[in-house]
Amino acid sequence: MKVLAPLALAGAASAHTIFTSLEVGGVNNGQGNGVRIPSYNGPIEDVTSNSMACNGNPNPTTSTSKVITVQAGETVTALWRYMLSTTGTAPNDIMDSTHLGPTLAYLKKVNDATTDSGVGDGWFKIQQDGYNNGVWGTSKVINGQGRHSIKIPECIAPGQYLLRAEMIALHGAGNYPGAQFYMECAQINVVGGTGTKTPSTVSFPGAYKGTDPESKISIYYPPVTNYIVPGPEVFTCDGNLQPKPSTAVAQPSTTSKASTSAAPATSSKPASTSSAAPATSSAPSGGCSVAKLRWQRLHRCTTCAAGSTCSKSNDYYSQCL
Repeated sequence: MKVLAPLALAGAASAHTIFTSLEVGGVNNGQGNGVRIPSYNGPIEDVTSNSMACNGNPNPTTSTSKVITVQAGETVTALWRYMLSTTGTAPNDIMDSTHLGPTLAYLKKVNDATTDSGVGDGWFKIQQDGYNNGVWGTSKVINGQGRHSIKIPECIAPGQYLLRAEMIALHGAGNYPGAQFYMECAQINVVGGTGTKTPSTVSFPGAYKGTDPESKISIYYPPVTNYIVPGPEVFTCDGNLQPKPSTAVAQPSTTSKASTSAAPATSSKPASTSSAAPATSSAPSGGCSVAKLRWQRLHRCTTCAAGSTCSKSNDYYSQCL
């Protein structure tokens, strides 16, 4: 593991990325058309900065007057490239392969997508891909020609939104600052749906904190047993927030892996009694109940549904069994 650290630092000095264009209905709108692209491809590392919303200082962004029309329920694709001048789609044309971490996407309803800075509250998460089956979300984009698929919820109210696509690189995240946040905002107009929902859960800056273990983590050593994607749960149109399951990253062979499913079987609970010992049925606080075989972030609900008990997975999540 001592060999990996300098390699990671070398990658940190040279490898960056930019969300350059948005593909809708199989058509690429072109670089910077409807996407606020920066003049510099480096990351934001200060989670308290206003630049956490749609990028910015020290990455000056180029304004755009275009608003891209998107059908409610449609899946769009954010295209990532190493630099604005990069035309290839090989892995090195997207981002250094050492930049391991999650991909995420958020929406914010605005009156005018061409002028709203994005700073402040009103954001809700619509996509996340952390670590599943041995593969990080960023690796899928890096090895997938820079394509980052994002479904626009079919139930949200029509109108203009900012679409914030993000990749987080954790290769240098053992201390804060260290995690690298890459994001840009697309200006979209959602049409064609019959939805009326206007969810709002977090603010940028504010959604992430420097002390968050999911953003202050060593992904190389010691072995990580769980990774939780930062930010809120994913918004879903059924009225529930999609729980963020605890996913195994790397564990010694003597340790049981946590399930990568949102509804794991009881046999897949972590082996450590200090983190997985059954708790009382009312361990978290929050004033609601959780269905059996569902994960729940602590401090949201107080009880499990009748016939099940609360089992603590780690300091952030419990499951009703």
